[in-house]
Amino acid sequence: MEKYDFKLAVLGFGNVGQAFAKLLLEKREEIIHKFGCRVKVVAISTGSRGSLVNSCGIDLEKACMDMERLQRFDEKSIDFSRMNSMEIARTVDYDVLVELTPLKIFSGQPAIDHIEAALIRKKHTISANKGPIAWAYDSLKDLAEKQGVKFYFETTVMDGTPVFNLVDETLKLCRVTEVKGILNSTTNFVLEELAKGKSYDDVISEGKKRGFVEADPSMDIEGWDAAAKTAALLNVLMGAGITPCDVERKGIEDIALEQIKEADARGNVIKLVCAGTIENGKVKASVSPKELPKGTLFAGISGTTSVVSITTDLMGTISVVEHDPEIQQTGYGVFSDLLRVITNTQH
Repeated sequence: MEKYDFKLAVLGFGNVGQAFAKLLLEKREEIIHKFGCRVKVVAISTGSRGSLVNSCGIDLEKACMDMERLQRFDEKSIDFSRMNSMEIARTVDYDVLVELTPLKIFSGQPAIDHIEAALIRKKHTISANKGPIAWAYDSLKDLAEKQGVKFYFETTVMDGTPVFNLVDETLKLCRVTEVKGILNSTTNFVLEELAKGKSYDDVISEGKKRGFVEADPSMDIEGWDAAAKTAALLNVLMGAGITPCDVERKGIEDIALEQIKEADARGNVIKLVCAGTIENGKVKASVSPKELPKGTLFAGISGTTSVVSITTDLMGTISVVEHDPEIQQTGYGVFSDLLRVITNTQH
């Protein structure tokens, strides 16, 4: 098999980017053997920790070590660059853009612009950022199809769990009629700890220490993260054409121990449930706390575990559970999308 180079530009190099890079290093020889191509990362950008650009391929091992040791890229490196993410998206010679920048939940930017820039150049694109799928999926999908390139985004919901791929690859000609899920681990954690009698402030403080809770937990607690994931799911699986602002949203900010105890007395637990259904021919989306009977699948979802149930006309309801994912699973979602691109575009 003749070997060829497959060049990546990676925008964003936080925990997910580094996990993805380590998978590329670990699986480098297997990729060459199985697919006949050498994957080379030719550019990496960060918001404030420098960028790397090298048309022959960046030393990924050094890039990861520098991030762990220096918390930034080494300015003395021959690959060090002052190029920003948009300059890389628009000018560097690559085959696949990998969009891993932080989520801007109320706009999807600048990730949308990064992806558009790549698609306009007829470059394949992978996104782990749910913003573009929640805010501009239809236009990005149409642009990718027009340009004849691939646009994948498995990591945007439930890390590397095959949800979009499941429907796309194995449920062909099935029409999705309903989607339900528990998709936000922070709210799972908070509700479980409140049920133990802990105060809200103590739970948030503990969650931050353990890494479950962001520095600003309001996006999770008020249901915005779940709304973005719901919009992304419904845009792709049900053609909803919505944004997070179109999701009927209620978070867990008003849930108190008394309500949890009352639910428990009825044999129920409270969970933040995401849902999409069809009413009068239109997709209706919601995120809200629900009482769920103990012993049911959704009631048993705890900690960082997530679940999504997809109801179709031909296959009924299929549920997928992701058990306590770590950062490697998120990195694998990006990695699996890359393998899809390679598989579907081989010479």
